[in-house]
Amino acid sequence: MSTDTAEMEIALFLRRLKWVVLTAFGLWVTWLLAPVLTPFVVALMLAWLGDPLVDRLEASGRSRNTAVVLVFVLMILLLALALLILVPLIQRQIITLVAALPQGQEWLMDTAIPWIEQKTGLEIMAWLDPGRLFDWVRSHWQQAGGVATTFFGYVSRSGFAMVAWVINLALLPILAYYFLRDWDKLVERVASLIPRNHIEVVSRLARESNDVLGAFIRGQIVVMIALGIVYAAGLSLVGLNLGLLIGLIAGLISFIPYLGATTGVVLAVLAALVQSQGFDLQLLVMVGVVFTVGQLLESYVLTPRIVGDKIGLHPVAVIFAVMAGGQLFGFLGMLLALPAAAVINVLLRYAHQRYRQSELYAGHGPTIVLDPRSIEVPADLSIVSKDVEIK
Repeated sequence: MSTDTAEMEIALFLRRLKWVVLTAFGLWVTWLLAPVLTPFVVALMLAWLGDPLVDRLEASGRSRNTAVVLVFVLMILLLALALLILVPLIQRQIITLVAALPQGQEWLMDTAIPWIEQKTGLEIMAWLDPGRLFDWVRSHWQQAGGVATTFFGYVSRSGFAMVAWVINLALLPILAYYFLRDWDKLVERVASLIPRNHIEVVSRLARESNDVLGAFIRGQIVVMIALGIVYAAGLSLVGLNLGLLIGLIAGLISFIPYLGATTGVVLAVLAALVQSQGFDLQLLVMVGVVFTVGQLLESYVLTPRIVGDKIGLHPVAVIFAVMAGGQLFGFLGMLLALPAAAVINVLLRYAHQRYRQSELYAGHGPTIVLDPRSIEVPADLSIVSKDVEIK
């Protein structure tokens, strides 16, 4: 190997190492600033969602500022309308839930726990005896004191967290407005930083990522709202007192495959058992019918027609992305998990294409490529190639 070739390879390795170090440093800073970055990321996503409508208004002859104000006011009105409709309904559901707590406690102590003890042989009631619990706490007083200290410390930190959440909510509309107003400028500035010899590839990948994210996120929001309405209306119609609250929860977390339906089924079955003070077969069957209909609508109507298959992520990959994002970056990671997974999927498809075209895949010798259209199967089932191309 010549000296010039070795120097070029060393320089290439150092450039790649520099980008790896910069990426690792950026992830580390993101992990440190995750609580602070959350309102900025949410505002950026809102601006990204609203920018296409702003562009359409601009194309109709309005100025950028006017279009931004119209779209921003529309977002606020939609949020206010949702709050006006949902808050009273959720408030009534919470009142129903609080009123049902004594009834649920009675069912748990008189029906559920004895049945579990009978089936499993465990002595659960003995552990729930107040005298035994008092003796246990007294014997573990030092640990209990440590737990109490930890608990009150957590409550104290939670107070500061609540203040931070209020500040973030106040900042959110301000940040969203400025991001929406300056969206095109931000895109131009980012594009100006891309090396000119990579601008074509990066632009193509950015367009593909934007199309995937647009199809997925906008469509998934519609699917979540539709499933929430279906579950809430269905559970309420079959006579479940907490059907509205459970249906909305199941719909809102349905962006994780099967988690929304599974959580909704568990909560609905528990609510039905408590409400009927026993095993009401008819109510349980109707609850199952509601979630079955919801899953069929999601699988065969809502997701194929609204979201489509553009994101190309397997359900297992979606679940892993959300869990990994939450583990690494908390709420910010869960928020960015699916968009990041969609973009990574686009990059992986591009990397796969480059790999199939590379010398590493093809090898150094001539590659034999068979034309599938030229392959026929004779009567004796032996495959004969009629057309062989040497590259």
